[in-house]
Amino acid sequence: MTVRGFHDAALDAADAARLAGRAPLLKGAVLTMTTLAASGHPGGSMSSLEIYQVLYGYADIRPEEPAWPARDRVFVSHGHTSPGVYAALSDVGFFELEDAVAHFRQAGSIFEGHVERRVPGVEWSSGNLGQGLSAAVGSALAARVTGAGWHTCVAMSDGEQMKGQVGEARRLASKYGLSDLTAVIDLNGLQISGATSKVMPVDVAAGFLADGWRVIEVDGHDVAALYEALATARADRRQPCAVLAHTVMGHGVSFMEGDPDFHGRGLTGDEYGRAMRELGQDPAWLDRARGRRPAPVQTPAAPRPHPVTASSTGAPRTYDPHADTDDRSAWGTALADVAAASPELPIAVLDCDLMISVKTGAFADARPASFIECGVGEHNAATVAGSMSVNGVLTFWADFGVFGADEVYNQQRLNDINQASPKVVLTHCGLDVGEDGRTHQCIDYVAIFRDFFGWRLIVPADPNQTDRAVRAAAGMSEAVALAMGRSRLPVVLDTEGAPAFGGAYEFTYGAIDVVREGPDAVVLAMGTVAGAAVDAADTLAAEGIHVSVALVSCPLDLDEETMSRLCVSAPLILTVEDHHVRSGLGASVAEWLALSGIAAPFLRLGVDGYQSSGAAKDLLAAAGLDVDGIAQTLRLSLKV
Repeated sequence: MTVRGFHDAALDAADAARLAGRAPLLKGAVLTMTTLAASGHPGGSMSSLEIYQVLYGYADIRPEEPAWPARDRVFVSHGHTSPGVYAALSDVGFFELEDAVAHFRQAGSIFEGHVERRVPGVEWSSGNLGQGLSAAVGSALAARVTGAGWHTCVAMSDGEQMKGQVGEARRLASKYGLSDLTAVIDLNGLQISGATSKVMPVDVAAGFLADGWRVIEVDGHDVAALYEALATARADRRQPCAVLAHTVMGHGVSFMEGDPDFHGRGLTGDEYGRAMRELGQDPAWLDRARGRRPAPVQTPAAPRPHPVTASSTGAPRTYDPHADTDDRSAWGTALADVAAASPELPIAVLDCDLMISVKTGAFADARPASFIECGVGEHNAATVAGSMSVNGVLTFWADFGVFGADEVYNQQRLNDINQASPKVVLTHCGLDVGEDGRTHQCIDYVAIFRDFFGWRLIVPADPNQTDRAVRAAAGMSEAVALAMGRSRLPVVLDTEGAPAFGGAYEFTYGAIDVVREGPDAVVLAMGTVAGAAVDAADTLAAEGIHVSVALVSCPLDLDEETMSRLCVSAPLILTVEDHHVRSGLGASVAEWLALSGIAAPFLRLGVDGYQSSGAAKDLLAAAGLDVDGIAQTLRLSLKV
């Protein structure tokens, strides 16, 4: 009998016969669930079925303990082959096969149309093609950073090999010598529109070889050959390995084989009967599954391990009023402090060739083995960060806003779906990017993270608040984005002239910090322009106009108590932000006012179009976001 872990060089003959004998039953399950749901992807599920049998049958995993920390990780990139995944997982004991068959693609069921992490045995919700290899790379890197010994495998399709993110992931895996990573590619030669060679020809073997991987080619329906290839890959301690499995779409049913029509549709009643008879299975299975479908799903959702967080983050630093620094530097210093305060904590920082600009050099010097340089490969980095965060590593990724938010929207969305918890630090946001010009003006990051359900967004006002926000984020179990500009910023002072966010101040997510009080208007300011808003209030105070200034660092989660106190009877409310005027803080406040039934005079001051290159102070002044512009907006609005 072959033991789990791919430690034996070859598959026991009896085991091989058992797997081959079970394959028709599992392919029958694939056809039954997709026919019952009248949708799904039977063709690819059948071409990948033997791959899944071998991966789930012999990876070092425990069906009775799906979240076993030391388990091997098995990822599936082509998540549309979920019927094959569910069939193979059930066959090794993760759950009852009939439960998956009866409730496939049913509203409220965990057995979704693309593999879902709530299903026991599934490591990563996927189906957005091109991201699975990056998720597997993140797992392999996490094993290295934590010192764990698990092996990572990822099953992939041939059609997705054309995607650029796959190349980014291949190169990162090779660069870091991830020899405990194996990719298995289902080369069935077909995709939705026909032959892969015609849709977009890709030399899959050449691509992996060029990027430094070992390549093994096998018959993907020969379980003994698949096992031997995977065992060989696991034993190779020099480089990552790609197993190219040559398969046939719809394998096992004559009229389905090699027909791309069956990539994405269930069978008709007549087709189902013919197919089941060819497989030697009972066509009455469909009626039995249909009868069970109204009953509740019996399989409980898989448990999610709690993300790694920092319990000790070091003593906060206070930058005095004469400090000549920026939020970026404060973030980098706080990051190094967190790492120093928690020497045993697995922490990783990802970079995309911007270490100098995003200020992560101190961490790189202190923990070089945990500093992952991804090159100019943001799509890969975003997914790697998410995967590392669910595999035992406190993971930070710092990048410019246009790259860490705008460019990787889909990757961050999938991180959200997987309830990953990366800490993404977005620098050079807003017009404050200055001379880099409109291509680099990230003025929509609030809108982007507004679209997600699990992310937290923090936009600190000055270096002191940045310092404390970074330390707080390290202790949060959620995904967190911290957004900041590029320029040096004034330290925000209280009415006594002391740093408002220094000393004993503690960052609390969602809190709104009122730094000036006045009855004539309420200014709600966010991020880079916070200091200018305070200075504008002080300027107006000298003219006899007294306004409240509240600094909002969490624009997606407004503090109800403070908002009510400030806004219920305010004669004027003005939001100020270095962000798209229609989708940032102003949008959050407008929503809050509308939902609260408050009809106060309300104005939004922000960015109403992309600007040219230029010094940040000049761009902000042109947008009315400097001290003079904010003060003048208030004068005109108050008609004084």
